[in-house]
Amino acid sequence: MKDNVCRMVIREVGMQGKPCRQNRIGWIGRKAAIIIGVALLCAGAIPLSAQTDDKDFPNQPIRVIVPNTPGGPPDMTVRIMAPKLSIALGQPIVVDNRAGGGGIIGAVAVANAKPDGYTWLFSAATQVKNPVFNKNANYDAIRDFTAVTMAAQNFGQAFLTHPSVPAKTVQELIAYAKQHPAKLTYGSAGVATASHIPAEIFKQMTSTDILAVQYKGAALAMNALLSGEIDILFVGPPTALPHIQSGKLRALAMTGSKRWKGLPDVPTLQECGLKGFNIVNWFGLWLPAGASPKIVTRIYTDVAKVLTEPDIIEQFDNLALEPVGLKPAEFNQFVAKDAVEIARIARMLKLQPK
Repeated sequence: MKDNVCRMVIREVGMQGKPCRQNRIGWIGRKAAIIIGVALLCAGAIPLSAQTDDKDFPNQPIRVIVPNTPGGPPDMTVRIMAPKLSIALGQPIVVDNRAGGGGIIGAVAVANAKPDGYTWLFSAATQVKNPVFNKNANYDAIRDFTAVTMAAQNFGQAFLTHPSVPAKTVQELIAYAKQHPAKLTYGSAGVATASHIPAEIFKQMTSTDILAVQYKGAALAMNALLSGEIDILFVGPPTALPHIQSGKLRALAMTGSKRWKGLPDVPTLQECGLKGFNIVNWFGLWLPAGASPKIVTRIYTDVAKVLTEPDIIEQFDNLALEPVGLKPAEFNQFVAKDAVEIARIARMLKLQPK
């Protein structure tokens, strides 16, 4: 409609007859005002993306929404990178924790934000899991976001047992569980969590009957394991490390495909005979859907450089993380494949969205 108004007004101005000499100055002033007004009106008809020069990005602070509480793995990961990213981009980076709904609230906030590059989402694999396992996840992990990069992934969960369990290896535990069906218990922080899925897949692959005990959070599950209330727990290596070193807990394996140098003597489940067992958590960066490719490339390039810094690599390793830095297209493909795999796991374990 604005285009039609522009053409109509310009046509009317062009059709004006020549004014008399005495009113010519006033007529020229009115004509100039009309033309200026038309120019401003027409400018409003130009898409916002066309008015914004990507070369100026960034020229204001950047907000990174983390859909988890402070101190969690995604939060700690992005805060390690933030100072150097701020220097690289020349703008402050503000971490905004939007916890709630298992990560849904923060994700939706980014999905609804302007795709101008100033609102980021930094989240874990739950970003892809939520639409599969949570009925309240009213977003699409691919359609509603622009993938930038997978920044890091961990070495999986540590497979822990209480010392009272008469098994010092994975094979011994499998044998014991088969000899004593439904005697062993494992702790879970909830359906589809990092403590739940590895345990259920382990049961499927080994044909063992191990009972699940649900807790309201990983901290309560860890306390239950330390007290001997449960026998098994899958938990992040940094959380487990001090208890392993003190002898309060025993680490049988890791769920990833590679050993972590923080626990060099702890094998992977693949090494223990469970071929194909590779469950890790990963952390990625997204923008809202529709973000400019130039802005995406700029952000990705700076993130990729930061991930090569020796001190960043060292800090990541202390959290049992390794830098990744997938290119935007690669990350988008990975997310699509991961969504398919998560849906397959949900069907295999007969897990319904709740």
